[in-house]
Amino acid sequence: MRTRHGGSVFFFNFALAKKMGLIPQDHPEELTPKLKEKILETFALVIINEYDIMNHVEFNSKDIRPNMYMATRYLQLQHPNKRGKTSGDGRGIWNGEFKHKGTTWDVSSSGTGATILSPAHAQTKQFIKTGDREVCYGNGYTDLNDGMCAALMSDIFHKNGIETEQTLAIISFEAGTAINVRASKSLLRPAHFFRQLKLGDFKGLKSSIDFFIDRQVKNGDWSESMAAQKKEPRYTAMAEQMALIFSKIAAQFESEYIFCWLDWDGDNILANGGIIDYGSIRQFGLYHWEYRYDDVDRWSTNIPEQKIKARYIVQNFAQIRDFLITGKKRNIRRFRKDPILKLFDRNFTKVLNQQLLKKLGLSEKQGDYILEKFPALMSKFKKHHSYFEKTKSSKGVYKISDGVTADAIFCMKDAHRELPKRLIQREQYLEPSEFIDMMKSSYAKKKDLTINDYRRKEVEKYQKYYLKIMKKVASHFHQGKLEKTLLEVIMRSSIANQENRITGDSILHVATSLIRNQKSLSFDERHKIINGVVQHQVEQVQPQVKPDSKMGKIMLRNLKAIRYYREGF
Repeated sequence: MRTRHGGSVFFFNFALAKKMGLIPQDHPEELTPKLKEKILETFALVIINEYDIMNHVEFNSKDIRPNMYMATRYLQLQHPNKRGKTSGDGRGIWNGEFKHKGTTWDVSSSGTGATILSPAHAQTKQFIKTGDREVCYGNGYTDLNDGMCAALMSDIFHKNGIETEQTLAIISFEAGTAINVRASKSLLRPAHFFRQLKLGDFKGLKSSIDFFIDRQVKNGDWSESMAAQKKEPRYTAMAEQMALIFSKIAAQFESEYIFCWLDWDGDNILANGGIIDYGSIRQFGLYHWEYRYDDVDRWSTNIPEQKIKARYIVQNFAQIRDFLITGKKRNIRRFRKDPILKLFDRNFTKVLNQQLLKKLGLSEKQGDYILEKFPALMSKFKKHHSYFEKTKSSKGVYKISDGVTADAIFCMKDAHRELPKRLIQREQYLEPSEFIDMMKSSYAKKKDLTINDYRRKEVEKYQKYYLKIMKKVASHFHQGKLEKTLLEVIMRSSIANQENRITGDSILHVATSLIRNQKSLSFDERHKIINGVVQHQVEQVQPQVKPDSKMGKIMLRNLKAIRYYREGF
């Protein structure tokens, strides 16, 4: 590695740095000269790669770092070799690990130069010059805009309880390039293990899985008993944990309308279930369940298919478990009915139901009571909820800038938030016209909202089973007082179903705004805007700004954009 000059610190996650122990707890949230110097010294790096060596490129000896850094190998579906012989970190390095108060953190950087593990090298067989604009994606650099989008989205996800890597720092350079530094308690992906599995590398696979188990145990994420177990119970427990992790995230993504391109290679997700690589992440305002991303030579999964891909990832862990216990690698098809897949299915359904009841405004205890005592009632309500959630516009599937989609015409968040407010004021169901008007989205055309006999029955049944759930809760928790239950539900559902939810389009707008105004905003002002947007999404608090100031105008424009794009992509 060598020093990359000309960089400036565009973003720094003070809260994460304090949690990791990188800066003192009482350090002010300001970029002091000493902190700025240390960030650049630590992370402003670029690889001395094969192209540099073969072309005898000379560098200042003072810029060359004394230690080696690691680009890791893992499976990737976009590589010609489907066993992982050529794939891995194409433009990133593993900076190392940092330990603080019993927790170990992994730190990696993206945008540090072209490596031979990139698809560009695998496809062309040519060594790539870092920064070569003709190569574009494979030239080893990353985009400042992408980095800022990831920093914003990951911070919002993290604070809303979704497992994810987090951005620690962004260093900006000329021509809109950047180095994006990310951290997590584990940055291992299933793809790291799957490469060794496909190659039949028993020794490497065992070493990697043991390392991962021990890290999870030491960080307090898995039971300490796993550390001392012999191989069969140890690897069996590991596989069961993976079933629970991936069933949970698949249910979360489906419930929260998060598009995360899961596939057979396990590349776009962390092994602990955390989101990584926000270039393939979208958060939708509605259930645009037919959206697919066009990646030139292939189409992505859509949101419902993420469950299928997550389940197949777990099937691979069943194969890994068997390989490590028996020493024999048996065909993946042998594990299609493995017990951990049944565990996956049960937990997926459970978490998906829990998520729905939470959005309705029930507490965790109330939700668990309904699921335990009245599963048939829950199934009936869910059926009619799904009808409205999945109904799409008569426009059908059509092309958009990055793929295809079909528009959702009902906003279920509006229904969850508004229905209890209206039911508490009366003793009868909403009329179909009022019910439809309450939840219609901006995508709905006049003919999409036609109330025929079938839809009239769906409106009635939705409210029927909704009220039955609320009455069961009232009977058990509030001495039969439905009004008290609905009052609680109103408060909780307003938090769980934020009206102005940030989407991919609005994230892009905010990031572009920050970059476009970087010369007129100080680091401190930019930091306040970022914190204001995050706080707005997590706590639904309107940031306090002077509307006539430069920073205030930018903040308010961004909040307006978030509202404008709230039902989109």
